[in-house]
Amino acid sequence: MSVRRSPVAALWRGLRAIGHVLHGLWVIRSEFGRLQPSECALLVREWSRQMLVIMGVERVVRGTPPAHGPLLLVANHISWLDILVMNAAHPVRFVSKADVKSWPLLGSLVTGAGTLYIERDSRRDAMRVVHQMADSLRAGDILAVFPEGTTGDGQTLLPFHANLIQAAISVNAPVLPVGLGFVDGHTGQRSDAPLFVGDTTMLQSIWSTLRATRVQAVLHFGVPEHFAGRDRRTWAHDLRETVAGLK
Repeated sequence: MSVRRSPVAALWRGLRAIGHVLHGLWVIRSEFGRLQPSECALLVREWSRQMLVIMGVERVVRGTPPAHGPLLLVANHISWLDILVMNAAHPVRFVSKADVKSWPLLGSLVTGAGTLYIERDSRRDAMRVVHQMADSLRAGDILAVFPEGTTGDGQTLLPFHANLIQAAISVNAPVLPVGLGFVDGHTGQRSDAPLFVGDTTMLQSIWSTLRATRVQAVLHFGVPEHFAGRDRRTWAHDLRETVAGLK
């Protein structure tokens, strides 16, 4: 059976996490404007790693993290922690649904890190973001998307939306499949603590994570691939199968 932290211990970790977020916001507003992109990326990576330590989440990385762009990462989506886990391996620029901007404190951090936001229900907005992604890839950036469009339960994958894959096809950029999972370090079984799905609120998911012990975030990088003549829907289906085998 998993061991849980006491509410007092969890609250202490939570206060430390809030302090770390506030420090991150200060760094973004005071430092990012005068630093090179590579220096900003290093700060994002170290900040993310420290936050995971504060939250009590261990990192397990399999495969080879990306070294440079242009590259589009596609990953399954389980939790608000996913962004931290991926940035702790190698900072990337995320494409995320617009309501992430309203996340308490974290939303401001994600925005400050250069996230591209998309209105999921707007076809016109999707095309706007695809053009932005293509420009970013041409500039040599590493982007990341969660093509399920929402968080899942960590067991099964939702269908992959193909629209955003078009950006990689347009500029012939490689795509790197990534599998994410959370494991209970005591039992070796899947951990539900970080889940952010269904009726679970952001605060409930954060509290559940703070109360858990030995949560391991497993990040499995696959092998980069090109579209090789496939249309975006076929490629999205193939990428879903690959990610399913990695998580």
